[in-house]
Amino acid sequence: MRPFPWDEAIGFGLGVLRLSPCAFWAMTPRELALAIKAATGGVTPLRRDDLADLMTRYPDGR
Repeated sequence: MRPFPWDEAIGFGLGVLRLSPCAFWAMTPRELALAIKAATGGVTPLRRDDLADLMTRYPDGR
């Protein structure tokens, strides 16, 4: 089993995501993994139809 890559995680969290040290250390490993996935393009964006549906169901206050 490989040790956790702390140098890479800290570098990405502080340098790329621009988290404060306090925010970085408050994150769970799952939150950090999802943030890294989102920042590197690993998250599928909403389709236009899905966004339109959400906007209809949850409109901004007018």
